[in-house]
Amino acid sequence: AAARLAAEQEVENLSGLSPNPEKDIFVVRENRTTCLMAEFAAKFIVPYDVWASNYVDLITEQADIPLSRGAEMKGKCGTNESELELSWLNQAYILKLSFLKEGHNTSRGPEASWRLSRIQFTYDTSERTYFKDAVSPGKHTASSHRLSALVTPAGRSYECQAQQTISLVSSDHQKSVQLLLSEVRLQPFDIPADFVFSE
Repeated sequence: AAARLAAEQEVENLSGLSPNPEKDIFVVRENRTTCLMAEFAAKFIVPYDVWASNYVDLITEQADIPLSRGAEMKGKCGTNESELELSWLNQAYILKLSFLKEGHNTSRGPEASWRLSRIQFTYDTSERTYFKDAVSPGKHTASSHRLSALVTPAGRSYECQAQQTISLVSSDHQKSVQLLLSEVRLQPFDIPADFVFSE
């Protein structure tokens, strides 16, 4: 059954279709239908400690880590919860986005909306492309706390070209990691047809 399930889920990184070299396009398909689509450019600003020249004091450097083209991805779709997981540079960096759809009562009656409910970013300060001489290198996880972002009515897609910043708190001494998202087009639920965003 697991093998059959794996065969039925297709995940595609369609970044080659994007004119912007920074922007990635991701599509999750289950049972031959598109169930999650995401396009965005992302960059992480990660503070980390290095030794000062006297080897006594610590100073904080900053790594700017772009979501690199050709990231590996996996995802899962549900009626009310969806997830997109991206990893790059041999799993040195892993970004997990969780989406939630929920109904709520308003004066106009019941309405539903979806939101980006959780972000988790795992990074490895021993990775040399972006981190130089980090003190006590290793893996850390930065997570959002009670996130409610990109709130969108159910059945619609979310689109915003402007850059927005989301702060994550890292397991590395509670440092603040910034996620910069731009050129976002996203729909984690209720996609009307293959590769087509709702309005």
